[in-house]
Amino acid sequence: MIKITFPDGSVREYAKGTTAFQVAESISPRLAADSLAAAVNGATVDLLRPIEEDASIKFYKWDDAEGKHAFWHTSSHLLAEALEALYPGIKFGIGPAIEQGFYYDVDSPSPILESDLPKIEAKMVELARNKEPLVRTEVSKAEALKTFTEKGDEYKCELIRDLEDGTISFYTNGTFTDLCRGPHIPNTGLIKAIKLTSVAGAYWRGDEHNKMLTRIYGVSFPKKSMLDEYLTVLEEAKKRDHRKLGKELELFTFSQRVGAGLPLWLPKGAELRDRLERFLRKIQKDYGYQQVITPPIGNKDLYVTSGHYAKYGKDSFQPIHTPFEGEEYLLKPMNCPHHCEIYRSKPHSYKDLPVRLAEFGTVCRYEQSGELHGLTRVRAFTQDDAHMFVRPDQLLEEFEKVIDIVLYIFKTLKFDKYTAQISLRDKNDRSKYIGSDENWEKAEQAIIKAANDKGLNTVIEYGEAAFYGPKLDFMVKDAIGRSWQLGTIQVDYNLPERFDLTYKGADDKLHRPIMIHRAPFGSMERFVAVLLEHTAGKFPLWLSPDQAVVLPISEKFNDYAAEVAAYLNKHDVRAQIDDRNEKIGRKIRDNELKRIPYLLIVGEKEAAEHTVSVRAQGEGDKGSMTLDAYCDYMHALVQGEIGAEYMQ
Repeated sequence: MIKITFPDGSVREYAKGTTAFQVAESISPRLAADSLAAAVNGATVDLLRPIEEDASIKFYKWDDAEGKHAFWHTSSHLLAEALEALYPGIKFGIGPAIEQGFYYDVDSPSPILESDLPKIEAKMVELARNKEPLVRTEVSKAEALKTFTEKGDEYKCELIRDLEDGTISFYTNGTFTDLCRGPHIPNTGLIKAIKLTSVAGAYWRGDEHNKMLTRIYGVSFPKKSMLDEYLTVLEEAKKRDHRKLGKELELFTFSQRVGAGLPLWLPKGAELRDRLERFLRKIQKDYGYQQVITPPIGNKDLYVTSGHYAKYGKDSFQPIHTPFEGEEYLLKPMNCPHHCEIYRSKPHSYKDLPVRLAEFGTVCRYEQSGELHGLTRVRAFTQDDAHMFVRPDQLLEEFEKVIDIVLYIFKTLKFDKYTAQISLRDKNDRSKYIGSDENWEKAEQAIIKAANDKGLNTVIEYGEAAFYGPKLDFMVKDAIGRSWQLGTIQVDYNLPERFDLTYKGADDKLHRPIMIHRAPFGSMERFVAVLLEHTAGKFPLWLSPDQAVVLPISEKFNDYAAEVAAYLNKHDVRAQIDDRNEKIGRKIRDNELKRIPYLLIVGEKEAAEHTVSVRAQGEGDKGSMTLDAYCDYMHALVQGEIGAEYMQ
């Protein structure tokens, strides 16, 4: 017999070899029916995997990320089975679950086009109805190579060669067998609704020197109603795509001559971004931050010292070799090592701490071309970075102050739904982290306590910590329910050690400060992208590049329109003129599409009375106002959104 411990601490005995599914059935048939995978001693496994020793157990349903992952992983195998039936001789790369759905990379003997997706979907549905079990088989490395060599699948053979003998398993559903670690749902019959969403190209193993494979994306659900809801959101997401809105609103652009993943901010976008920066600078000033500026490159030794080069060197641009032999520089991939050197530039007393250094610092990282996506995945981006150097007795208070800043930003920008993710070390694999267990334990407990003290809705994710320390990540839901990671706070005992940072304590001895990394926006590029999609381009009034547009009803009133615009701009209302020779109805429609909050219509009556006829975006006519009254009205609205102390 073996003992199974449940999340509530209760313990039951079962026969050795009992599966997680059978354990669920012993609790209730409904739990067994709803469960998709299980955690056994912290490792996510198939429900049908026998349990051979005493273990803790937790069941994952559709609402759990692990449950969705198993569901979508199985869906990728179902896709592969359908492709193998429809395209004899097809070869398979990898087919993982992703954040929203799954994909499979394939090398097909004949092209697979978007128009082929309905046919593939129909085959998947047909196969799913067979309720094929996902059967796991552990095989030797020699057996695995033999199997895929006979199939002529060089991609799987390449993957197998990188694996350790004794760690290799196959999964079979129907006629399809794949190299896979799992986990999977019990059978394909649980997959009730499928939508293949797109076809793209992807280099094998993300290397542009390798062959371009065909990547087929899809999503699946246990109920058709869930798919219908997802497709509605998907349609809305297309309308809100920040790349589309960024072009329409003239915020940013890209140029192949400049380079892939290198955004160019246009005047309106630069104003928007500058307004966000000034907003945060004012908050930081209130919290005692000091602004610094660091160069766009650094000596390679700087990043070797910090440990970043060993961890991220391959993701950085190649070193810059100077005329001086052996001298190498890197485009700055992160700001923290530079800030450590600023702290080191003079001695510190315990009375000086905390030292808070802030910078809107641009960094460069070489993302694979296939992973670039608008502003959310770029090769050059600006972080709203800050680093606090604190005494141990200051750590908790400083961490909680950063939480206050993040929550204020979310409140101002109406990000009302968020979860604080406490990202800790992997429980089993500690090899990817630097620093002592003692320091990690202190840092993790400090984050957990700060989050609890602030009453945050938290989840704990093991294995998501930075390599040098645990962190608190804010997962925000946008207006259509999608989740984005915005804002991060990290506790770091390791960089102060690596850079030999010290302060003189009250005991007249040298002590090591603790470092807090902080970026409420994350990066300006990603934050603007998320804000664009959250608001559908209808920014808060204080942030809108253009708060008003003056529309003369005919050319006769262009001079008065110019007078109005000049007056408004002088009195801190951002206004432009649309003096095109078009009918007023056309001007109204065009400027509403530009998401300009207020349309000010002027004609003979307005010119004579020195007024404007006010029309609000999405609300209609607001009546006639004098210019002074309109300015007061706008200032009151902005103050209501952001507070008098932060009015731009």
